[in-house]
Amino acid sequence: MVELLQIQVIKVGIADMNTVKPPYSIRTSGLGSCVGVVIYDEKREIAGLAHVMLPDSSLAKSGQINRAKFADTAVKELVNRLVKEGARPAFLKAKLAGGAQMFQFASGGDLMRIGPRNVEAVRKELADLRIQVVSEDVGGNSGRTIEFNVTKCMLNIRTVNKGTRNI
Repeated sequence: MVELLQIQVIKVGIADMNTVKPPYSIRTSGLGSCVGVVIYDEKREIAGLAHVMLPDSSLAKSGQINRAKFADTAVKELVNRLVKEGARPAFLKAKLAGGAQMFQFASGGDLMRIGPRNVEAVRKELADLRIQVVSEDVGGNSGRTIEFNVTKCMLNIRTVNKGTRNI
């Protein structure tokens, strides 16, 4: 009798991050204007997920900042954690989802474009670290839940009122 490997899910909250190895997958929900950034080393079978809320830590109030909350600090912190777990920096790849424009504003300019600004900030950090974005599902105006399977390097995306897709 063949026993199927039961995949267990590690949940990542808003402004949170974590890393996983098989038999775990990693999931976050509530991605509206937030961006879910998955960074992984395919051969070493290790992945991390950050649920980024805002583009830049300069937006933080004074004091201790939550490094997972901001694109500029979350991507670097996630890479550091992955490397400590055995990932190789030169082999890291990324997948992104989220960054929706959840509300329409008559005015407000750039300040109200949190989703698109989050996507731009995450892409910039990844580019600075020479991490290739192999696929993404960003923008639009619907919320998403994502789950990354480390063994298959597959990102499952459930979009509100739009169904499911894998990238």
